[in-house]
Amino acid sequence: APAGMGDPPEPCPLAVLSKVELRVSCKHLLDRDTLNKSDPCVLLLMQTQGQWMEVDRSEVIKSNLNPVFAKIFTVDYYFEEVQKLRFEVYDSHGQAGVGTHDDDFLGGMECTVGQIVAQKRVTKPLFLKYGKFAGKSTITIISEEISGNNGYVELAFRAKKLDDKVVKNNLSPIWEPFKVSLNSLCSCEEKRKLRGVVWDYDSRGKHDFIGEFFTTFEEMQKAMGENKVQWDCMNPKYKIKKRNYKNSGIVVLLDLKIHRVYSFLDYIMGGCQIHFTVAIDFTASNGDPRNSCSLHYINPYQPNEYLKALVAVGEICQDYDSDKKFSALGFGARIPPKYEVSHDFAINFNPDNDECEGIQGVVESYQSCLPKIQLYGPTNVAPIISKVARVAADEERTKEASQYFILLILTDGVVTDMADTREAIVRASYLPMSIIIVGVGNADFTDMQILDGDDGVLRSPKGEPVLRDIVQFVPFREFKNVSGAAARSCL
Repeated sequence: APAGMGDPPEPCPLAVLSKVELRVSCKHLLDRDTLNKSDPCVLLLMQTQGQWMEVDRSEVIKSNLNPVFAKIFTVDYYFEEVQKLRFEVYDSHGQAGVGTHDDDFLGGMECTVGQIVAQKRVTKPLFLKYGKFAGKSTITIISEEISGNNGYVELAFRAKKLDDKVVKNNLSPIWEPFKVSLNSLCSCEEKRKLRGVVWDYDSRGKHDFIGEFFTTFEEMQKAMGENKVQWDCMNPKYKIKKRNYKNSGIVVLLDLKIHRVYSFLDYIMGGCQIHFTVAIDFTASNGDPRNSCSLHYINPYQPNEYLKALVAVGEICQDYDSDKKFSALGFGARIPPKYEVSHDFAINFNPDNDECEGIQGVVESYQSCLPKIQLYGPTNVAPIISKVARVAADEERTKEASQYFILLILTDGVVTDMADTREAIVRASYLPMSIIIVGVGNADFTDMQILDGDDGVLRSPKGEPVLRDIVQFVPFREFKNVSGAAARSCL
């Protein structure tokens, strides 16, 4: 007599979308009222397709220059997008609505969702128009992930003395343990009422109802450890008809195990930093940088595809790196002073410190190194993957999960050292590391899909599979003519 009909549900994957709660407070707001103090209200706006759109607004707090707003703003969170927010504070006069010409603008502040979740608490000055400070006014944003969709529970049931409905077989069954996501079980609400139903299974599909019981996930958690929880399995019809009816058996929860599945935001808001490394292809197939047809040509009016891809990915990762320093490497070029071919040189030519100050620092180092090197070949990327992997391995040994490494490889062609690259990726799949490969130009990148693993599990030359899929390959030509946000979401 199985505890339900059909197979038990499998644990659902993590939600693709996370939600973040934002709490807002201000200090030292400007006083725009004559008789009383300002009556502040906050408007939250988000940039969509270049336009600022109002998302929500807080309540109005009367006569207070240091308000703590009760309103909690909720925003959807996407790691792969730069989500720009603007907070505007007004002294409300309660006429035509907050934010109109009747209200006094007390200041505004712009930031990204990524900056807020990475720091958990952001305090910034408020600005008036034309970049003028609003006195000593500041705004503080505190973020918290809305949890609940990031775990599942393993349950083990048995029953005792069930009603014999058809053929006597096993009236005290012990069922196989099964798993169910907390979202599926109770919508992550511990006090939500749950109904358990016991049937006598029939292979023809005509299952006989034995009884039911009601509980909550809060009550079920008492079964953790050595404890047991049990319920009377009741048949409502028998309860009405039979005077001395007690139950149709006992259902016992033998064990309950909660398995937490940590989300990306759990790590970021727990202090994990993203260490970003960019590796740029300087092989001769890119063309002479002095020629306008070269993929490395520096056009004073428009960035080339290497720079576009670098900025699209880098401006996302920079929100999650507290020191805003990024490693920048090159491969496939002859470098000074001896002009020997290198496949993992620092583009700032400082072998002891390959980090640049922010994305702009990487751009400047890239533009500065082009006249100093000779584009050559071949297109070997395994050395750089292994170099970053060695640093990630040191982090993995600490067991602190304080850093995660993202390697962005920008290349114009299929890698030459495919066997070594596959081996390096398999090794890196055991480490806190991911690889984004962007194909620049119009080459045939069909063979690069092998590294992505979307068409099958990537294996080393010896047949060892990756522990997890850590590579994303993107041909940049498919996204260079669409919006930056769309291109980044594909990355």
